[in-house]
Amino acid sequence: MEKVYLGIDVGSVSTNIVGMDDRESVVFAKYLRNDGQPLQVIQEGLKKIRNEFENLRIAGVGTTGSGRLLAGTMVGADIVKNEITEHAYAAVPFYPEVWTILEIGGQDSKLIVIRNGVVSDFSMNTVCAAGTGSFLDHQAERLKVPIEDFGALALTAKKRVRIAGRCTVFAESDMIAKQQFGFSKAEIINGLCEALVRNYLSNLGRDKQIIAPVLFQGGVAANQGIQSAFERELHTPVIVPPHFNVMGAIGAALLARKQLRKGGSATKFRGFERLLLDFSPTSFECEGCSNGCEVIQVEQDGRVIAIWGDKCGKYSNGVSA
Repeated sequence: MEKVYLGIDVGSVSTNIVGMDDRESVVFAKYLRNDGQPLQVIQEGLKKIRNEFENLRIAGVGTTGSGRLLAGTMVGADIVKNEITEHAYAAVPFYPEVWTILEIGGQDSKLIVIRNGVVSDFSMNTVCAAGTGSFLDHQAERLKVPIEDFGALALTAKKRVRIAGRCTVFAESDMIAKQQFGFSKAEIINGLCEALVRNYLSNLGRDKQIIAPVLFQGGVAANQGIQSAFERELHTPVIVPPHFNVMGAIGAALLARKQLRKGGSATKFRGFERLLLDFSPTSFECEGCSNGCEVIQVEQDGRVIAIWGDKCGKYSNGVSA
């Protein structure tokens, strides 16, 4: 029976599920689009894994991402950590000399500064869409170019063209104008990649020391045009790890392994069978005091298995999953 540690990264666009063994090798990696239904995607992803690996034994589970609390409740996580911690923890074991991590996901982006193997500083953007993968997806659709071909096409550009990238609205207007001036799709896409990189460095790298070695992680790292634009702006090679799009999940799996090996306790993983049951999240506003906390609770088969959001613990302290 193969023993693996499970890492689950639930983001706004995708859910990533990774299995790591005791040798810190990736046994499996699933990159799944959420399509607005992350709970169902987790269930379907784990169902596929169970069917592919019949003799699988889950030794520990870690969750991360914007949906880490709900995912942790659902699967029975042993450790729940934020994305900054997980992306750093995934990178350092394989690239111990790394000093800077660039991460761009579907709807947010991060810059993580590593010194002596630990996070010393970071910045995160969750507001401006112009520096994220969803912006590129939208422009690829508008230009009728498959997003998978975006990066390679950018590298074929013969001329440089500057696209205004401070805002999605301005960027689209500028792209239309450049098309009307006769610039090719390749040149416009390359300009778009450069605009995204300028926006990223302006927003996240303004007061940060970006020193090599530099890693580029997240789904957007698949785009060669963005990687090349980073290298031109930073004047240094930018490394894209083999599992660049699931590094958060890798970090979650590795931290779960560390947690359970240190404590010597058994995993809280609920088991594949219980994951097939229905989960129902609801929310309400507590009127117990002036805080007006939004309280979120999750029910499974009519029983409340988790509550969070109440600052005083009025509801959450009384729940045992």
